[in-house]
Amino acid sequence: MAKTKQFTISIENRPGTVAQIARTMGNAKVNILALLGTAQGTTGTVELVVEDARRAKKALDEARLTYKETTAEEHELPNKPGALAECLDKLAAKGVNLNSICATAAKGGRKAVVVYTVTAEEKVAAA
Repeated sequence: MAKTKQFTISIENRPGTVAQIARTMGNAKVNILALLGTAQGTTGTVELVVEDARRAKKALDEARLTYKETTAEEHELPNKPGALAECLDKLAAKGVNLNSICATAAKGGRKAVVVYTVTAEEKVAAA
C-alpha cells in the first residue's frame, strides 16, 4: 500500500473541459496515472492521480483551476477475477468506508491498480 495525492477539480460540464485539464498537465510535463470524471448537471468533478503532485499543484494553480488535494491509498493487485473484491473485503472488515475509488488494468496485463480515499476518521480506523 502506497500513499499518493489525489486532486479533485471542480469543473463546468461542457465540451473540452477535461481536455483543458489534460492539456494543462501535459504542458507541465505531469503524467496522469488515473483519472475519473463525473458530471452532476451543469457542473462536475475530475479526480486525478499523477506522478508528480508538486508539479501538478503548480500547474493547477497557474491555470486557476479550483481543486482539493487529498491523500489517497494506492494498491497494486493481481489482474485476475476476484482480486478487487478480496482487497475491498479486507477494508470493509476493518470498518473502512470509501469516499472515492477508481481502478484500472491494461488488458492482458499482470497487475491492476486501485486508488481510494477515506475520511480522516476512517484513516484512524484503518491504522
